[in-house]
Amino acid sequence: MSNETRHHIPITEDDSAGADGTESGGAATAAAAAEQGENSETQLAAVQAELEKFKDRALRAQADFENFRKRTAREKEEAVRYANMDLLERLIPILDNFELGLNAARTSSEGSAILAGMEMVGRQLSDFLRSNGVEPIAAEGEKFDPNVHDAVAQEVSADVPEGHVIRQHRRGFKLKDRLIRPAAVVVSKGPEEK
Repeated sequence: MSNETRHHIPITEDDSAGADGTESGGAATAAAAAEQGENSETQLAAVQAELEKFKDRALRAQADFENFRKRTAREKEEAVRYANMDLLERLIPILDNFELGLNAARTSSEGSAILAGMEMVGRQLSDFLRSNGVEPIAAEGEKFDPNVHDAVAQEVSADVPEGHVIRQHRRGFKLKDRLIRPAAVVVSKGPEEK
């Protein structure tokens, strides 16, 4: 024999039974397989839960993107639709002043060539505004509507029913369905009480 020391490993009862393929070795293997099966089922359940979580996130992300796309399209449509609003808002006071001048010209020099020219320019301005979607707001004789009328005064009137517009001080305008400026109006209080 050599100088090396031999180690003796004792064989236990379970090991000896397992070595020759008896039942107790099979039971250990079956227990290990059952434990591994339970671990596999637990892992499968965890993976399925994770999959459901990611599926839910994907559906939410898709819905968020669809909402974003619709909102962007709506904002783009509004931007195109109301692109000239700033220009038109600044043009309306110029039209007001022009109409004041036109009314003054009518009272002072009826039938002159200058008046005819001013009336023509007034029609062109009105046509330009209308072609860009600007419409004047109906006021005189209409029922007062705080959404489109701005009441500057109230007066007693036997001819105009209570809550209706007697006269308009300044025209109001809308761009398509959006209010640019409310009409400044005088509203009737109805007939005078005795």
